[in-house]
Amino acid sequence: MSAAKVRIRLEPLGIEIDVAHGTPLVEVLSSQAFEFPCGGLGTCTGCSVRVSTGSLPVTAADSAALSPMELARGWRLACQAQATGSLGLECGQWRMDVLADDSVMLGAGKCGLGIAIDLGTTTIAAQMIDLSSGEVIAVETALNPQSRCGSDVMSRISAAISGVDLTGMIRATLGGIVEQLCGRRAGEITEILLVGNTVMHHLFSGLDVEPLAHVPFASSFLGEQQFSPEELHWKLPRHCSIRFVRGIGGFVGSDILAGIVATGMTEHENLTALIDLGTNGEIAIGNRHGVVCASTAAGPAFEAGTIRMGMRAVVGAIAHVSVAGCTLNASVIGHTTPRGICGSGLVDAVAAGLEDAAILSSGRIADGSKVFPVLDPVVLYQSDIRELQLAKAAIASGFRLLLKRIGTEPDNLRRIYLAGAFGNYVQAKSAIRIGLIEAPQEHIEAAGNTALRGAKHLLLAIHEPAFPRIEHVSLASEPQFQEAFASCMAFPSR
Repeated sequence: MSAAKVRIRLEPLGIEIDVAHGTPLVEVLSSQAFEFPCGGLGTCTGCSVRVSTGSLPVTAADSAALSPMELARGWRLACQAQATGSLGLECGQWRMDVLADDSVMLGAGKCGLGIAIDLGTTTIAAQMIDLSSGEVIAVETALNPQSRCGSDVMSRISAAISGVDLTGMIRATLGGIVEQLCGRRAGEITEILLVGNTVMHHLFSGLDVEPLAHVPFASSFLGEQQFSPEELHWKLPRHCSIRFVRGIGGFVGSDILAGIVATGMTEHENLTALIDLGTNGEIAIGNRHGVVCASTAAGPAFEAGTIRMGMRAVVGAIAHVSVAGCTLNASVIGHTTPRGICGSGLVDAVAAGLEDAAILSSGRIADGSKVFPVLDPVVLYQSDIRELQLAKAAIASGFRLLLKRIGTEPDNLRRIYLAGAFGNYVQAKSAIRIGLIEAPQEHIEAAGNTALRGAKHLLLAIHEPAFPRIEHVSLASEPQFQEAFASCMAFPSR
């Protein structure tokens, strides 16, 4: 009689493995190139995993190596555990580095502690700040749990309309993050400020997302939303102010408003652009006289969500690719066996293929094989390249139309800031080579998490900054958008 099977799900890779009841987790994780730094002796914490579903008993080694708070949150030493039931495991070695912000700011004389939160579609970054000095005291990052309902905002909208409680889910998650940040200082928290795209704003606030499900993708509820700790069931003082900053229009939310603040776009005469590269690409161009902005549905290709061997930027992902002669050189996060490719690696690989003429400007693989090898066993398929073309065409056409609207050319922009995790790590040279950005390389700068940085500025400010006119452009209703999109599909020729 065969032994009973249990299922192990490994996050954030999304891998599911069926194993025999009682199988040591060392065997399960070793097969996936998970490392055990102390050889499985339980004397380090390098193999820590967090139990997200199911349960693992606390061993003596767990108690010796991990803090009571870590144990309470579900962290265990994998080398000391067995799979006696189905489990969901968040594997510490594979956790995606969520882009926070290490910029130093000066306080403006407020009292107490505050928390700035960037609620992204994929990731969450939060910082606790001394409001009098501007000092960052603690940082917490996490993946957005709503991702289980889809990687893009339209999937989240569909899930919410069908009755999935995404509001309760994200409020509970953020409540846990706030509790982790505060520790014993919860009584000192006086203000919490959140920023995010329009869908995150609506889902957190419990607003109707149905108007965002169809053309013209407009909502009447873009204003700032305010909450009490009691409403959110957060363990904070009753006087604590919690607010989600207002959006701009369509899918352009307060994350871009915060980005405008962070880049100082509206403080100068020279034109500046901000491009937040994600599933919902957002673009803003302007100066102290005014700003135009738009969002465009790039889809999850930049985060490798629709790529057959795509994965997040975690251990085992090919992150960068270069070409030397006829040879591709690839770097893998964690310097281990490659298991997939993340967004920055995807852009690099296609750029290298274009340089080597292995990929044609039409996007077709030159030898007709429909497979482009990157680093064994990782390959790109013809459909993957097509997904990248669709994503980059969405961004490039939106950028073109906004430039045309204000009557200028890319060369006239003083700086083009690339924001977000993908924008921070993609190589400008590769982005230009595939036609994602049509601008001189020296004008392009990785800007990090401008949403979180701007949120901190707004949190520390005594009064909200005065903005010039910010015009939202709905690309869906622009008569020239389809033509521009089609013209941006091809890769630039050599």
